[in-house]
Order: sequence, then C-alpha cells, then structure tokens
Amino acid sequence: MSQQPDLNTLKARFRGYFPVVVDVETAGFNAKTDALLEICAITLRMDDEGWLHPDKKIHFHVSPFEGANIEKAALEFIGMRDPFSPLRGAVDESEALKETFKLIRKELKAQGCQRAIMVAHNANFDHSFVMQAAERSNLKRNPFHPFATFDTAALSGLTFGQTVLAKACATAGIPFDNKEAHSALYDTERTAELFCEIVNKWKKLGGWPLTDVQTEEE
Repeated sequence: MSQQPDLNTLKARFRGYFPVVVDVETAGFNAKTDALLEICAITLRMDDEGWLHPDKKIHFHVSPFEGANIEKAALEFIGMRDPFSPLRGAVDESEALKETFKLIRKELKAQGCQRAIMVAHNANFDHSFVMQAAERSNLKRNPFHPFATFDTAALSGLTFGQTVLAKACATAGIPFDNKEAHSALYDTERTAELFCEIVNKWKKLGGWPLTDVQTEEE
C-alpha cells in the first residue's frame, strides 16, 4: 500500500487547487466595457495542524483602460471622485495583473498546486473583470481557472445564513467597518478572514479530513 498523503496541505485540501482571495472595484457592472479601478489579492497558507490562514497580499489602484466606460453611479458607490487623479498612484491594468499573477504563480508552485482558483464574494463579478482585463492585456500566463471559483456569498449562506459580506462577517465574529467597505484592500482582507473561518469551522465540526480518504493507488 502506498503512503497516505498529508491532508494538512492546500494541495490535498482543495484537490490541487490554490485558493486566492480577490476583490475588485470597478466603474460599472460590465466587465467588457467598464473600467477596472482597483484590485487586491491575498494568498492563503495552511499550518501544520491543517488550519487555514491569510498569507501574502498584493494591491493596486488601476488606471482606466483606454476607451473604458465609467458610470458615475458606480464611482459614487465606491466613494471615488476622480479615477484619473494622479493622487491615486494608479498603474495600468496590465502591470497590476502581471505583478499579481507573478506572486500567485510563485506561491502556487511553492505549495505544489496545479492551478489557482479565485475566492471572492459574489465571485462571478470579480472573476469576469479579472479575466477580461487579462485578455485586454494579452496575458498568456493567467494562473486562475477559467471558470471555477469559490464564492463566499454562497458558502456564507450555507454556513451562517447570511449572503451579504458585512452581515456574514458579523455573524462569523469578524469585525467589519462599513465606512471602510468598497475598498478592494479592505474587502479582500475581510473576505479572506471569512473564507478561512468557513473552512476552519468545517474542520472543527469534523468535516475534514474525511475518515475514508484513500489514495488512488490503494
């Protein structure tokens, strides 16, 4: 019989996927036409006991791409007056994604995982903007799965009976300041804590590791 795999690893826990928590702020809801204005990504690590924790962090303010649509209502919602202000310290979306993908690929390789999977709150929104920006930038080495995600809105509905990020965090005992919300950095930090809490709660309840896990060779 072959040796049992170490179940206290990201690779074993998520079937070879490397979860990365992401949040974006945008100038609208259409990923093809509306500007990406901010992106943050946080990688995760698993300790020797199998508990999940936030790890590396990368964050950028992003300049609207040429010809991007900018909805006034969207700017008001995220509290941004001028997306073209030099005070934002924004970079081109190609640079933001290159550096973000570079970090993810490095951490993914270190964990022995095969591919990154995006973790986000209402994940289809964030995933679509990142994928469209990567396509516009002609980035070939996108580490993210092309369609699979872990959606913390759905997971929070199951675990805590809440789907709104602020309410899910409150129910999970994670402090949440609504005045700081709609910043990609703040929302990613809270989403990362929430995802870790959900995964760790499942472990505490005895849901992982599975008692009948066997290697394919056995």
